[in-house]
Amino acid sequence: MPRRSPYTKVVKTNQIRAEHVSGMGDVVFKGFQCLNSECLEFIFIRKVEIGNDFEIVCPSCEAVILSGDETQFYEYKLEDKRDSSIIEEGTFTILHDDYIEEAQEYKFCIICNTIKPLYLFDRHKSRKSGRQGECKLCKRVYNSIKNKTRLADQHREAAQKRRMYLGLSGSVKIESAEIYNRFGYCCFKCKKDLRNVDVKERPLDHTLPAVFLWPLTTENATLLCREHNSEKSDKWPSAYYSDDELKELAVLTGVQYETLSGLPHYNPEAIERLKSPEQVDDLLTKYAAYLQEIIKLRNRILQYENIDFFKYSTTISSAWVRQADQEYQQVIHQEQDVNTG
Repeated sequence: MPRRSPYTKVVKTNQIRAEHVSGMGDVVFKGFQCLNSECLEFIFIRKVEIGNDFEIVCPSCEAVILSGDETQFYEYKLEDKRDSSIIEEGTFTILHDDYIEEAQEYKFCIICNTIKPLYLFDRHKSRKSGRQGECKLCKRVYNSIKNKTRLADQHREAAQKRRMYLGLSGSVKIESAEIYNRFGYCCFKCKKDLRNVDVKERPLDHTLPAVFLWPLTTENATLLCREHNSEKSDKWPSAYYSDDELKELAVLTGVQYETLSGLPHYNPEAIERLKSPEQVDDLLTKYAAYLQEIIKLRNRILQYENIDFFKYSTTISSAWVRQADQEYQQVIHQEQDVNTG
């Protein structure tokens, strides 16, 4: 079948072109940290400039990474625990050839002008680097504009909604590596090995959904593959996992089995925060541009917990309350129609 002619064209103006990226669309770099333990310099060297015999000098501390050489990190003795005899002793060293060989490959994106790991660029056989000039993120945004699938306001609203949920839930910084190790770098649902995939293909799931204002923490997160993370989105664990999976998940996350297997409910700590007039007023002001999302949140909490956090506000207008009440009644009527249909 002949390829259909494109009917849209993206006309670019005022595009930012950084000088350091000019002509770099197909230049591949090796990136690695200086082996001097006291140095934090991250070094980028063009891959073609690293031959079998190399000498790389750190621009910060002038330490040398030299082919055929090695860096010593400690001395060791291998002891026999039965009689404390020494089986072997030596030095723990890293060969410079091995270190450079395993170093990640990078290239510049010709759109956002940043240097990124090579796997963040789609493959392109005809290009010298074997990768496209623009990174996956820039390509995705470009395609969504060209194909008219991206509505900027919708994306902003989705991002703001997520920020609102995370802010109310009390989510904190997490240690991803600890979670990956706990789940053995495998998707909890399908057991797919996620060790050597793009980090976006191994998302960390809110075991108890963010839409119910539960936080994501190092202790309670679930590792899923991208497919099952999408399937699980906003679902309570009991609506997605089998009973055996729920029991295993309780062990891995520390969330009580009774909570996982029970009915959806809001995080009590978040609900308490929404009883504070100061916090409610701050929420309304911060997300005033996204009133519809605030109303949806208010009506869901009213439906599930019989708590109206609008009543704790000292500043909310009666017009907003009337609008929220009208939409809440519509939801109730729709549910009644479904139940009696």
